[in-house]
Amino acid sequence: MTPILQYLLLFGMLIATAGFVWMLYLIKQSLGKTLEEPGKDIPAESGNLVPKPAWLRYHVRYYGYALLFLAFDMEMAYMYPWAVVYQEVGLLALLDMGVFLMILFLGLVYTWTQLGLKRQ
Repeated sequence: MTPILQYLLLFGMLIATAGFVWMLYLIKQSLGKTLEEPGKDIPAESGNLVPKPAWLRYHVRYYGYALLFLAFDMEMAYMYPWAVVYQEVGLLALLDMGVFLMILFLGLVYTWTQLGLKRQ
């Protein structure tokens, strides 16, 4: 597949997506105006109204958990493409992934030594 054909395919997909969104908007407009109800603007959990506000602050101790989650989530995002090209690139790809995983492992060890994973 030539690069120009790939770009044309991408452009066609963008046009189709925009057309689909526009069509959904027109269908919504043709169905009539939505009714204003007081319960629509209130956040709910499992069908019950929430007694506390929706925009509350979380304790700072959850920051470390969030960063670790993002780090290991990004690890998987990089592992899939790496696994696809591993056979083509060979040992260099293995070394690159080893360096990447070592950096993540050092971050985990640092968090562990700073008691970032301790339950409080």
